[in-house]
Amino acid sequence: MVARVLDEIGRRLAPGVTTGELRDVADGIFASAGAAPVFHTEAGFPASICTSVNEEVVHGVPGARRLRSGDIVSVDAGCALDGFIGDAARTWPVGEVDEESQRLLDVARECLDRAVAAARPGADLTEVSRAVQSHAEANGFGVVRDFVGHGVGERLHEAPQVPNFVGPGGVSRGVKIRKGLVVAIEPMLTAGTWKVKKLSDGWTVVTIDGKRAAHFEHTVAVGREGAEILTLP
Repeated sequence: MVARVLDEIGRRLAPGVTTGELRDVADGIFASAGAAPVFHTEAGFPASICTSVNEEVVHGVPGARRLRSGDIVSVDAGCALDGFIGDAARTWPVGEVDEESQRLLDVARECLDRAVAAARPGADLTEVSRAVQSHAEANGFGVVRDFVGHGVGERLHEAPQVPNFVGPGGVSRGVKIRKGLVVAIEPMLTAGTWKVKKLSDGWTVVTIDGKRAAHFEHTVAVGREGAEILTLP
């Protein structure tokens, strides 16, 4: 269901579209399926999806803002259906974007792919974190520390936390990945510093240097051979 929402939003993206119109797309799909938008019901967020544009990292509140050619926009969606929760995010270019923005999107998506591949039974959870950080920093991008991935299932945020970095404040070494673990892995990369701040609306998180950010996320379940992505299109 979450993948359906993101697919449809991706089809509707164009210069001139408002972030509120993207929210309306999600609301319609969730309602038609009897799915509950958990960002609102569990986290108190004022909308069913987050729409974060350019320097906005996460938790952008959809509304009257019109997308322009050259923007990038991250959409994070989550819902509960039949007792379980899915959570995923993608970042798209709007029209034609500059080379650095496109490279930011490409590397962020690659970081997610590498992190999913590292989520194997018996592996240390730090290997997932390292897969993101090493690839991001090797390409000159920052890795956000203040927001991390997480377990997900019957609640939106469950243990364990899944940071995108290794070191102080990250996951403790020795936390092993087990078969049956379900987590939301979500790299958040920046074109400049990894440091962020929250705006006066109490939700929207932006880079402190005003440079752009990208966010990709999948809900994955760890099986005998590795991670299975549950939020594929």
